[in-house]
Amino acid sequence: MDSRFRQCLEEKRLVKIEIQMDLVGKEIKAAEYDLASAEKSLKEGNPKWATVQAYYSMFHTAKALVYRKGYREKSHACLSIALRALYENVMDAKHFERFRDCMNLRQDADYGMIYSDKSAETVATWAREFLEAARGALKKQPPIA
Repeated sequence: MDSRFRQCLEEKRLVKIEIQMDLVGKEIKAAEYDLASAEKSLKEGNPKWATVQAYYSMFHTAKALVYRKGYREKSHACLSIALRALYENVMDAKHFERFRDCMNLRQDADYGMIYSDKSAETVATWAREFLEAARGALKKQPPIA
């Protein structure tokens, strides 16, 4: 087990839960909603808000994946760590790196007022690709007994 993953568990920033498929479904719906909102914000010329919304699409997608493995996060950083640890043999590593990068872009946009049309478009593209990859990964999971 990855030492950072173990540390998140020890610090209770990642907790084991019973798998609840309704939570997985709710998170995917939230991810779809946020992605659609981000794309609308892009069209309306609002790159800051598009960046934030696209990141939250990725956040909800990651939560769905982690819920499906029976964990719940209590920090964005531990969500990123859990995502990689739980899906490193299932999903392309670029998705984990992009999630981390988009977390930083969202923080820059939200707190530093640093954003651009190009970065917002990139985050939205990556959010869409991540959601599609997550759907594929979720389909591959064994049924719940």
